Amino acid sequence: MAVTINTLREFKQKGEAFAALTSYDATFSQVVSEAGVHVILIGDSLGMVLQGNDSTLPVTMDQMVYHVSCVAKGNRGSLIMADMPFMSYGTVETALENAAELMRAGAHMVKLEGTDWMKETITALTERAVPVCAHLGLTPQFVNKFGGYKVQGRDEKAAEMMIEHACELEAAGADVILLECVPAPLAARIAQAVKAPVIGIGAGPDTDGQILVLHDMLGITTGRKPRFVKNFLAETDSIQEALQAYVKAVGERTFPAEEHTFKA
Repeated sequence: MAVTINTLREFKQKGEAFAALTSYDATFSQVVSEAGVHVILIGDSLGMVLQGNDSTLPVTMDQMVYHVSCVAKGNRGSLIMADMPFMSYGTVETALENAAELMRAGAHMVKLEGTDWMKETITALTERAVPVCAHLGLTPQFVNKFGGYKVQGRDEKAAEMMIEHACELEAAGADVILLECVPAPLAARIAQAVKAPVIGIGAGPDTDGQILVLHDMLGITTGRKPRFVKNFLAETDSIQEALQAYVKAVGERTFPAEEHTFKA
């Protein structure tokens, strides 16, 4: 059966963890979905892992629409989430127009990076039948404001603000919260504070779901490997088995382990 928002909500209610991965083409999307991955993210990370850029900022809407359409053709039942690229949701009107393009291409949900300034946009999208994932913590589109890719929410003031933003964005209509590179104790607090499913990447074991970049979990990371990455292909010569091992490890909450998490 196809994975829907209700499926993710049921995972949270039951205390079970679900697995998510990025994918950018039809072939990998079929393999990923058939391995039991619940959510496929067409991330603007493609700007780095496919295009070779040093950030996600150069990715365009046309490129995102193209890759979403490719993924949709290969998908076999996973929920498809699509990133809205840099400056594609700067105003409510722009966000509505661009989200419609992604949904028409095959997305089931769009993901936006930001904090409380997104409330009006999220409400407008959800009122018009576009499910939204709100991305907090290390938001790569803000790399130039952050001064690099750094863990967010380390001090108590920043942590409290992130919890507040998560609650506000859920109240505005966000169906899912994604936390990237935040201390594990903070991620656990946010997952308890909101009813929406919370997906983590570098956010510890206590979120409702986990996500990795496909290339990272297959051990083909270029440059420095992030702390939160595990190579699931290291123990097998089969991509399918590596994907299944990832889904199993997430479901059993053996991944992420302590070595993959950040402390406050």
